[in-house]
Amino acid sequence: MSKTFRPWDVDQRWLLPPSVDEFVPEGHVAHFVRDTVRDGLDLSAIMSSYDEERGFPPYHPTMMTALLIYGYSQGVYSSRRIAKACEERVDFMAVTALNRPDFRTISDFRKRHLAALSGLFVQVLKLCAGAGLVKLGHVAIDGTKLKANASKHKAMSYGRMNEAEARLKAEVAAWFAKAAASDAAEDAAHGADRRGDEMPAWVANKQERAAKIRAARAALEAEAQAAATKRTAPADGPDDPGAAKSSAAATTAAATPVKPEPKAQRNFTDPESRIMKTKDGFIQGYNAQAAVDAASQVIVAHDLVATGVDVEQLLPMVDAVEAMAGAQPKEVSADAGYCSEDNLAGVEKRGVKGYVATGRHKHGATSATGGWAKRRGTRVAAMATRLKRGARRSRYRLRKQVVEPVFGQIKQARGFRQLLLRGLVKAKAEWAIVCAVHNLLKLAAARRFAAPPGRMAATA
Repeated sequence: MSKTFRPWDVDQRWLLPPSVDEFVPEGHVAHFVRDTVRDGLDLSAIMSSYDEERGFPPYHPTMMTALLIYGYSQGVYSSRRIAKACEERVDFMAVTALNRPDFRTISDFRKRHLAALSGLFVQVLKLCAGAGLVKLGHVAIDGTKLKANASKHKAMSYGRMNEAEARLKAEVAAWFAKAAASDAAEDAAHGADRRGDEMPAWVANKQERAAKIRAARAALEAEAQAAATKRTAPADGPDDPGAAKSSAAATTAAATPVKPEPKAQRNFTDPESRIMKTKDGFIQGYNAQAAVDAASQVIVAHDLVATGVDVEQLLPMVDAVEAMAGAQPKEVSADAGYCSEDNLAGVEKRGVKGYVATGRHKHGATSATGGWAKRRGTRVAAMATRLKRGARRSRYRLRKQVVEPVFGQIKQARGFRQLLLRGLVKAKAEWAIVCAVHNLLKLAAARRFAAPPGRMAATA
């Protein structure tokens, strides 16, 4: 007796097509994202831009927004990969209801509404707060380096710019002289009206590259001049006797040309990105900042900067928590990269209890190594004493278990290690979208565990 198998008829035609709700199981995150975007978010900033009645009807903006957010939640960021998923993956079909926008439509939609899409972070954060996921009892702040959409090999130092510009000028001058001699010889041989006297096309390419190098060098010189002026700017009040002297020094510095360091670099692909050091080496990228609530690993504030150090980001991030989440946190923790006397004073002035590492710790040690804390000021020394007294019970222990897993989920689980958009403004907006998607997934997980079996509720 032969074995009986289940039917498999690829030519079978359906009398009644299935609903998109049946493409994926109940409780799937595709249903949650689609319904939350449709019913729980205010998309008036996007919808209001469609005021032209003429032309072919575009894809529905709500569907396009849900598609982008769902793609980010699944680690699919490229517009081409998202378009391909709309044709091949049933979970994407459940979001788009079988619509298949091409990659150019997806890319243009993201570029056109980038500011509005980044603004959804605050709305999603409010949904998380409404679900009880935001407590603001303890907030951990940290930064992670993200690769820019540019190669570090497309950067050139100021010293090399000077050498390359001189070399290219000499090459172009030699080619012009050679071309002029060739023109004269061809004119004598063929006449002045023949095509043999045209300039070679490759000369123009070298000239264009030399122009780019000159522009990049001028930008580095402007940055160095601005930095020199900032260093000598008066920091005292107008009544301070040293203010006039400082102002005079700043004026002198502004008038004196300042050259950049020979190793100062500028990238030709994304000039606003910077070479940054990571544990795996140097990258061309940005420094993404996140403040994470300890209650449920929800991101309550975000930012992205083009500086590799974190020390200048602590107070702006604390203020961003209040601006985005609506209230100040009670406690803040951060690693040694954020520690300075001014930062600790600023946290104290804001009425927030800080737990900031004062130096690198050896494995198993309870205090910072060396005399670093004592050399940096009284508040840093007091912070070192606070962390030492708390030992393993110190609230600082929450930092690593709160913010580090969030970066792991974004970069490792969902594969977001490189920005797609170029320029600081666009990169900031893209990081905001990534943070909003992270919070939306936290909300989906909370609903999945809290709700009875079946379809998850979409709105808070």
